[in-house]
Amino acid sequence: MATSGVKSKAHLGFLTVIQDTEYGLLGGYLILNQAGRPQEFHCTVPIRPSRAQQILYGPTLEPYLFGEQIGQTLVAKSKSKPGLVCTDREPALAVRDHIDLPVALVLPEETPDEAVAHCSSEALMRLDGPHSPEHLHRFRLGRNHLAVSLNALKDRDVILERLAELGESFNLAEPFGRIREAIEEARRGGP
Repeated sequence: MATSGVKSKAHLGFLTVIQDTEYGLLGGYLILNQAGRPQEFHCTVPIRPSRAQQILYGPTLEPYLFGEQIGQTLVAKSKSKPGLVCTDREPALAVRDHIDLPVALVLPEETPDEAVAHCSSEALMRLDGPHSPEHLHRFRLGRNHLAVSLNALKDRDVILERLAELGESFNLAEPFGRIREAIEEARRGGP
C-alpha cells in the first residue's frame, strides 16, 4: 500500500458513478498500481436527488452530483494520491474543479478515429469529427481513447506523460467493470 498522502505517478485512480433506478447514484473509486493491482477502493452510499434539486440545478445537476458531491468526496477519502484520475462518466469530469489531479475521460474503444487526436511523443494532431462535443478535447494513446475538458486542456500533456510508463497495451476501460462489480457485491451485502 502507498504511504498516506504520497503521490505516485505509477498509481492511477478510476472514478465512476452508477445510476440505479432503485437506489439512485452510487459512486466508486479504485486506485490501482502500475501492475493493475488494487491499492484502495471506496464507494458511496446511494444518493438520490430530490425533484426540487432536479428543477433548480437543471443541466448542471449531474456535474454537481458526479463531480462535486461524489467524486470530490471519494478522492478526498483515499490515503494515496494517484498520478491522475480516469473516469468513464463525462459529468464526473467536473471533479477536476475540486482536486489538484489531472482528470481524463476514458471513451469507448469504438470512438471513431476521425474524432480523436492521435498522440505520440513527437506530435499531436487534433481531428474533431462533426459531432464531437465542443467542450472536450479528444486524443488517443495506444488503444485508449481519452478526452479532457477544454477548461483543463493542460492536463492532456501531464496525462500523456504519466500514462507513457504503462505502455500502449494497458486497457484503461477495464477497471470500471471491476468497480461496478464491487459496488454490486457491496450492495448485495457480500464480504
